[in-house]
Amino acid sequence: MQVNTLILGAGAAGMMAAAHAGPGVLIIDHAKAPGEKIRISGGGRCNFTNTGTAADNFICQNPHFAKSALSRYTQWDFMSLVSDHGIAWHEKTLGQLFCDNSAKDIIQMLLSEMDKAGAELWLKTDVGEIHHDGSHFRVSLVRNDKTIQVTTRNLVVATGGKSIPKMGSTGLAYQIATRFGVGVIEPRPGLVPLRFSDDRFKPLAGVSTPCRATAGDISFDESLLFTHRGLSGPAILQISSFWHEGEQIRVNLVPESDLLEQLKEARHSSGRKALTSVLSIYLPARLVDFLADELGLQGNLSDQSDARLQDICQVLSAWPLRPSGSEGYRTAEVTLGGIDTDDLSSKTMEVRAVPGLYFIGEAVDVTGWLGGYNFQWAWSSGWVAGQSIAAGIS
Repeated sequence: MQVNTLILGAGAAGMMAAAHAGPGVLIIDHAKAPGEKIRISGGGRCNFTNTGTAADNFICQNPHFAKSALSRYTQWDFMSLVSDHGIAWHEKTLGQLFCDNSAKDIIQMLLSEMDKAGAELWLKTDVGEIHHDGSHFRVSLVRNDKTIQVTTRNLVVATGGKSIPKMGSTGLAYQIATRFGVGVIEPRPGLVPLRFSDDRFKPLAGVSTPCRATAGDISFDESLLFTHRGLSGPAILQISSFWHEGEQIRVNLVPESDLLEQLKEARHSSGRKALTSVLSIYLPARLVDFLADELGLQGNLSDQSDARLQDICQVLSAWPLRPSGSEGYRTAEVTLGGIDTDDLSSKTMEVRAVPGLYFIGEAVDVTGWLGGYNFQWAWSSGWVAGQSIAAGIS
């Protein structure tokens, strides 16, 4: 069987590429349905892009690599596509856009675009051996217990990373890259909860509070969620992509207030109140009870000297914590690292040394922040690869 373009992976990037790669496209996936990660994203409503998308919202060894794709197919382009299909959406905080109804609307939109382009979709199909004779790829596909040999001029790898293995993630893209001499930046989990081996936060499981979480020199102001195993919530997921094993993080539990001055003022009017009672105005009561033991929060507010209040506020504004690890790929929303962008053209996503071989989406060493950025990278990288193939660029 011969096709012009074979796309491995019917996820966000793969389907986007299939809709734009011109005639003769076959897109395959091992799953029973396309777009499974789209379906479960955003609580089932798919945080499909972010109005503030820019290259600065991505982690990559080459910080300039994503600029070309993101500028050529923007968040506004995808928003227009969504609206053209009559999909209602709304904006939440920080520029995050969600479907009003269901993430399945995005999947159906992409399937419609693929159908309009004439792309053929094979599900429950596995990838076997891949060979290249200098001009064409020969790929063994296993479907319905039969091995089918497919010859193609263009091979697009959109199989994602290693995150959420229960969805079928295998790291196949890295194996294909190694097979063709393409560099791979060591993958690791990103946007993932952090755990503590001593289960110290188990009594706080379910408590959430606004915070400023910091890893290294980057900080995010969002909410924090205590879990049975450690810390989660948007702020922690964000900094997890910048945190490395063994490092310390800092958590500011009162990022929006000058707590020291407020406590000093309260000492005059509410000095007879217990220190913990006053702190519960600014923090969840269960968290204050927990910190009472850790920080020795005893006595009334009037009993606290300026120096003591300053010490307490210093800890609350820069609580030093050292996670023992992350929850790993099991719950990671994305995979950091991946295909080395030094080996790819930023304008086409094609491997420089292997004409016709493309890597797109999460497989590539381009990882966005939490909030719709990774989907936008999928749309943008898939679009530029598809456009390159359709235009006959090599």
